[in-house]
Amino acid sequence: MEITRVGVVGAGLMGAGIAEVSARVAADVVLCETDPDAIVAARTRIETSLDRGVRAGKLQESQRDEVFDRVRFTSDLGELADCQLVVEAVREVEDEKVEVFRALDRIVNDEHAILASNTSSIPIMRLGMATARPEFVIGLHFFNPVPVMRLVELIPSIVTSDDVDARAEDFVAKRLGKRVIRSRDRAGFIVNALLIPYILAAIRMLESGFASAEDIDDGMVQGCSHPMGPLALADLVGLDTTKSVAESMYAEFKEPLYAPPPLLARMVDAGLLGRKRGRGFFDYAQ
Repeated sequence: MEITRVGVVGAGLMGAGIAEVSARVAADVVLCETDPDAIVAARTRIETSLDRGVRAGKLQESQRDEVFDRVRFTSDLGELADCQLVVEAVREVEDEKVEVFRALDRIVNDEHAILASNTSSIPIMRLGMATARPEFVIGLHFFNPVPVMRLVELIPSIVTSDDVDARAEDFVAKRLGKRVIRSRDRAGFIVNALLIPYILAAIRMLESGFASAEDIDDGMVQGCSHPMGPLALADLVGLDTTKSVAESMYAEFKEPLYAPPPLLARMVDAGLLGRKRGRGFFDYAQ
């Protein structure tokens, strides 16, 4: 059963990107967001990305218009009722995600619909148990920016059905053309289980006064050939998201290396969230 109707809940960076790549493969997409400003920002973000594709010769102007027209923006979750795949992409806050899945369970009326989460750390079983159909719930963790990054982590829970697993992988790998890697359902999955301790170690190094932010990042870029340093990467991911992922992993494993450093907590409290706010460990103000 080919997936042609896709819903996305949350119109931030990730939600807009997931909506765009789905529309690019001829799926009809409903992008749901309750914040009017976020909807405006998502429209602009998708238009800008598609325009970039035209300039790069990857899309014709007519194709750009067709793709954009396949995305319908709404604040009404009820418009996702007939979707065959719904991807939740709200903030990395477990209570908020659980509420979305409870609502989707009531609203989505296709009995074979896949309910997926773009969570980067929260165990899928917890989200699945917010529904009466946990066998249809799976994790699809995309990476930012979604139209550019090829990787998607696929995370079935211990009760996700084999059919849902296969259909989700088929859509992501064959339709979207992404590289799928599989993870067991444990907090952090594969990428963040490796990445978050690395980022937190850099924050602790800065917090202790051991080295400057610039020197920490230059050390990893120039010494290890990383495309960007750990502090710049945290700014790109978002310090609030970094903190939430760390807290989720620490709650599950109680390993000290997963505990958010006080400096990270204070920066989040101050609203210094990285690139999206213009300032984090580095200043991005124009």
